Amino acid sequence: MVAYTAPGFQERASASASAKRRALAMLRARPVADADALAAATARRVAAETASAEKRAAALAEREALAAAKRESKAEAIRAVEAAAAVPVPTEADRKAARDARYAARKANKHAR
Repeated sequence: MVAYTAPGFQERASASASAKRRALAMLRARPVADADALAAATARRVAAETASAEKRAAALAEREALAAAKRESKAEAIRAVEAAAAVPVPTEADRKAARDARYAARKANKHAR
């Protein structure tokens, strides 16, 4: 059995050059793209980009609508809190008048029986 001998520089350089020639030959042998196929591919790409842009615009509009609804909900909550805060707190005199009215109603109810 013969021992392995590492290829020398000349052998490696010629192998590299022949590989480059083969790759260039394969590239040149490739069929030329026809104009109809290129136009069809371009049309498909443009349609896909348009659909993608429409999808992004719809998603953006949906996010904006959700954000607007959230802002409106927060504003409504703030208005409700402000309205609750705007209800006047009954004064001592108001509470006394309500208590006296309840007392009078009970007395009138007791005498009506």
